[in-house]
Amino acid sequence: MTETGREDIREKVLPVNELIAYQPGTVASRMLVFKKAGTITLFSFDAGEGLSEHTAPYDAVLMVTDGTAEVQIAGTSYTVKTGEMIIMPANKPHAVFAHERFRMILTMIRE
Repeated sequence: MTETGREDIREKVLPVNELIAYQPGTVASRMLVFKKAGTITLFSFDAGEGLSEHTAPYDAVLMVTDGTAEVQIAGTSYTVKTGEMIIMPANKPHAVFAHERFRMILTMIRE
């Protein structure tokens, strides 16, 4: 454990899809890295769940680690599958929707 009470996951081989479980009827998240330079957060989405349209002041990289996601960026819809990623540009409205369960890593890089 670290001084914050969180498990220290540095210098460990991490089974990404085992770090965040699916939870019925919800979107679950687990922040792995929180630094001034950016964040890395794991998400799991149950089928039918999503994140409503919003904007972020920084580019965000969404990488699907399990399943398929629908990502909308400024009104254009994209399908992203296991092993694929998409960069959501800063200040453009975007949303994420799960037609089926999926997991992703979201990396935000601050300028």
